[in-house]
Amino acid sequence: MAALTAALISTPLGAKDAKEPSIPSEDDAPIAYLIDAASGQVLYQRDVDRRFMPASITKVMTTFLAFEWMEEGRLFPQQVYGVRPETFKQWHRKGSTMFLPADARVTVDDLLHGITTVSANDGAVVLAEGAAGTVEDWVAAMNAKAREIGMTNSHYGTPNGWMDEGKTFVTARDLGTLARAMVTRHPSKYRHFVGAKGLKYNGIEQRNHDPISGVVPGADGIKTGFTNQAGYGFLGSAKRNGRRLIMVVAASPTGRARNRAARSFIEWGFKSFDSRTLFANKARIASARVQQGGAAQVGLTARGPVRISVPKGQSPKVSLTLRYEGPLQAPIAKGEEVAELVVSIDGMPEHRVPLVAREEVLKATPVQRVFNALRSWVT
Repeated sequence: MAALTAALISTPLGAKDAKEPSIPSEDDAPIAYLIDAASGQVLYQRDVDRRFMPASITKVMTTFLAFEWMEEGRLFPQQVYGVRPETFKQWHRKGSTMFLPADARVTVDDLLHGITTVSANDGAVVLAEGAAGTVEDWVAAMNAKAREIGMTNSHYGTPNGWMDEGKTFVTARDLGTLARAMVTRHPSKYRHFVGAKGLKYNGIEQRNHDPISGVVPGADGIKTGFTNQAGYGFLGSAKRNGRRLIMVVAASPTGRARNRAARSFIEWGFKSFDSRTLFANKARIASARVQQGGAAQVGLTARGPVRISVPKGQSPKVSLTLRYEGPLQAPIAKGEEVAELVVSIDGMPEHRVPLVAREEVLKATPVQRVFNALRSWVT
């Protein structure tokens, strides 16, 4: 790995005066994770790679997989599924439910609202069976999707998080990856399906037990969970003034402690950081050496603006390091991910930004190879 330290930024950033809010206590939230949704920057982390049983937070992956299949044209909101007799027998009134009747003909739209709003165990199974044919095939697709988006330390055994002898486990870091993929890939679907205050279905009204929606300004989800072994957990998100934060609190001893931690944590995130732009959209951030190419270097840029969060009331030093396997080998496609920018902010976790090629670099022609060789002798 070639590490090229670039003096792109090494000056302190300015800060505004602000009172420092408190972080949730370790007693209330033994596992705690807070990230900026747009950049993926970690604002706070505590025991984020510890595995735990997510219980109903499992349904976030079921929801995300449904969003992905909708985008691919494999699933449609107005598709109608029936309830299999064996499914009704097993899941009727079992845990959280949307009270699907035995003869139900229910749309995907209603099933997803049941899953996201009232944590419907029955709805998750009916959706899995209808969309994939069997629960087993749906769960296999959940795990494949988890691997695809970079959830490296999680596994799913059910579509709804019902107890399965520990086959289903996640980490806070992986849940942050999942939530970020959901809100950035599918913002319109997220707005439509997540964060409703309640659900009326089959003549029964139920409310959403999300601890921050309607309480914390800008909050809109995402999912609570509880098991006796793992305690109380919550994967949540809120957006204010164009900025979205995602948080995980887990292993809380009581629901009250979990709710207190969640509300405190998300407020702390919004009140304790300022957002700064390091590079505008499409800006040339750096360049990397290229071997056997028609050009000796390729420009590097990010896929969007590069922003960071810095603590209010402080002036942290920010330094940048460019890293890539170098020299790069031609050909290189425009937009191909070839490097990363490591952002180091005093007192905060390291932040990495993928960088892509700003232009295409083809393999060198015979004449270009001669000139490249001559250039290497004199430089």
